Amino acid sequence: MKKLIYILGLIVFFGCTSAKAQNYKTHKVKVGETIELIASKYKVSKSEILKLNPDAKNQLRPNAVLIIPNSVSVSSSASVAEVKTLNGFKTHKVKRKETLYSLSKKYKVTQEDIKKHNPELYANNLRKGDQIKIPEYTITKELVATKPTTKTYTVKPKEGKWRIAYQYGITVQALEGLNPNMTEVLQPGDVINVPNLEGDQVKQIDEKYSYYTVLPVEGFYRLKLKTGLDQDQLEQLNPELKITGLKEGMVLKIPFKGSNNDDGVLSQADTEAVGDVTSLANTITDRSTKHIAVMLPFKLHKIDSDSIYDTKKTIKNDTYTSISLDFYSGVKVALDSLASLGINLKVDTYDTEARESKVVSILRSTNFDGVDAVIGPIMSKHFNVAAATLKSKNVPLISPITKTVNLGENVFQSRPSSTLLQEKVINHFKADSTSHFIIVSDLKNKKTADMLKKQFPKASVLLSRKDFKTKVDAYYILDDDILNVIKPGNNIVFLETANAGFVSNLSSILNSKIDDKTTMVLATTNKNKAFEDEEVRNTHLSNLNFTFAAINKSLNEDDSNSFTRRYKLLYNETPNEYAVRGFDITMDVVLRLATSDDLYLSSNESPLTSYVENKFAYKKKLGGGYYNDTVYLIQYDDLKIVEVKQ
Repeated sequence: MKKLIYILGLIVFFGCTSAKAQNYKTHKVKVGETIELIASKYKVSKSEILKLNPDAKNQLRPNAVLIIPNSVSVSSSASVAEVKTLNGFKTHKVKRKETLYSLSKKYKVTQEDIKKHNPELYANNLRKGDQIKIPEYTITKELVATKPTTKTYTVKPKEGKWRIAYQYGITVQALEGLNPNMTEVLQPGDVINVPNLEGDQVKQIDEKYSYYTVLPVEGFYRLKLKTGLDQDQLEQLNPELKITGLKEGMVLKIPFKGSNNDDGVLSQADTEAVGDVTSLANTITDRSTKHIAVMLPFKLHKIDSDSIYDTKKTIKNDTYTSISLDFYSGVKVALDSLASLGINLKVDTYDTEARESKVVSILRSTNFDGVDAVIGPIMSKHFNVAAATLKSKNVPLISPITKTVNLGENVFQSRPSSTLLQEKVINHFKADSTSHFIIVSDLKNKKTADMLKKQFPKASVLLSRKDFKTKVDAYYILDDDILNVIKPGNNIVFLETANAGFVSNLSSILNSKIDDKTTMVLATTNKNKAFEDEEVRNTHLSNLNFTFAAINKSLNEDDSNSFTRRYKLLYNETPNEYAVRGFDITMDVVLRLATSDDLYLSSNESPLTSYVENKFAYKKKLGGGYYNDTVYLIQYDDLKIVEVKQ
């Protein structure tokens, strides 16, 4: 079943792609061309071209490749073309005040023609007394078949966007523009559009070198800090730089810094499939001082430091203050651990006071130049304000616990999405072809039940019963309801509800049906507080091997690790989930900075990291920032909560 659904998914994907793939072509800019001229040539609007090629707003460079939307009025069969035949050269001695433009007019050739036969003019200006060659052409007109501007390309194993973009001399963004439906991570066998270049024009990947994708607003100075190469050295390795200049998404060849087998090792634009967990503590390469900032709503202005009673009351009653202090207690333990690893840190801590005006004030009054990363704020609106403000400085911000934030280019959303949690559980059970599936749901979650039915077409579906008089959801089912749908062998029961009484009702009934011939597994796509309610017996959940996906794996009481021991010694209590998350995120951020040139590059160089309760595998959203694309699959087993190894 899983294989069949995968194949059908590919068919649907390629069906959609083929419809849109022909809507775009490429154009190589010639000397003297403008956006207006190009738009007129292809009978499209200037805004349509700029939408697909935002870099062209600032400067239109010769030989740059533009993505052009098709116009129905453009003929693709044949056209009249001027054919230039080179007859020879005339030597010209440059006089005072002569320019390429004046010489092109004088000899009726293009400036590009002159440069092509005098390569030194790409880097140097004309000087009086220079001896240059002027090409002489015979021009004839011929009816020629129009060569398609794009062709299809089948993705090979281990190929990512950056690799294909480099080979065809375009930016990653241009490749994505040619393929609007292209997925984040390319799969072997995917068919995509690429510029229609001749075989000898396609550049080859040299495994003796590494490759780097240029980030937004990144100049030669920043590249020198990252790669150790100045402009001249980069241009020697990448001659096209002399013509096109630096462009966002451009892939540059640089000296070898690691294996290129995992496609995209040094490409910020492409994150490939997650491999084994990376132990960053053992691979620290940079022990220079890292500068981070932490922004949390401590709301210290509301705490009366003269009254211990009032302080405790405030902390207990104010959710934001309580979460912030717990989170920061974990941060402090992480800072101590990092210091013991020999990492030097400068840490700025700001109290946002849970007020947007305070966040704005901090951003206006503080110089964030040189800050390597900011953890927080934790409130969505405040985080979005901070991220948007610091975007121009290319300062990465990590959202520590918030479910939803604007995924700008400098944003790292550390909390995995609800959709990812759902997919983790479903994909796990799809691999089971022998069990019988039962879907149980209350009326509020019928939409989820319908979705599960599509994923498991042979599953039986039960809805909670309604009150006989009021006709509202009563949140229960009867023994007979289950008896009518269970089968001998293993039964996997999905329960979709946020009602603790319903969880207790169903888990109790399922426990009573377990015997020598029948086993039960309880699962859910949305593990919420209802499953933790005191009304629900943990023994029942354990007997049912209750299975769900979670953003973190909760510590068992008998778990022992250096963090827990250090935390208990420091605070005389067991760390809660916010304290553990503060520790894990701080460790991850700083260790990524200590093992990569910056946080952006670390998403490729350290694809998966794991700490006490949390793990992080950042992938880049097309045209946006980074999201955590990994979660845990958890199961109750013998009254313990354990991770399901897959």
